[in-house]
Amino acid sequence: MLKKFLPNEHVKSVFDIQPASLKQRGIKGVITDLDNTLVAWDVKDATPEIVNWFKQMKEYDIKVMIISNNKQERVKIFSEPLDTPFVFSARKPLSRAFKVAAKQMGIKKENIVVIGDQLLTDVLGGNFAGFYTILVLPIVQTDGKVTRFNRKIERRILNYMRRKGKITWEE
Repeated sequence: MLKKFLPNEHVKSVFDIQPASLKQRGIKGVITDLDNTLVAWDVKDATPEIVNWFKQMKEYDIKVMIISNNKQERVKIFSEPLDTPFVFSARKPLSRAFKVAAKQMGIKKENIVVIGDQLLTDVLGGNFAGFYTILVLPIVQTDGKVTRFNRKIERRILNYMRRKGKITWEE
């Protein structure tokens, strides 16, 4: 069961995920979390760097979809200027939103990666739904109430996995 918390890959940020390497691996779609994955949880608009990252994905014909546990208004304000589809109130880690996103993109799950900053929502949900998962470091060290609670549990899981030799990266 604990292996469902393990991402397939770990990188510092989404900027370490390059469209050329995704394309080489047969990836045609990205399902990404929003808060603390693409921008800080308290930043409403995409940064110029994120706008460029989305542009690069589009140039390589890689579809991107945002799924967030946040409310519609928050996700819509971020996603619409990027012309990016989204699922709000996703209830991650339940796999339904991940499957809905894949269906809307029209891409098989073998050709999609899930990117997120949380083990308990993004990685666990992506793994349960059968996707390749990539964990990124949170953009900022502050979080909303629910996420603060999740991070405490995540630290325990990560420490356990480190002791067992299941992960080698440091945060």
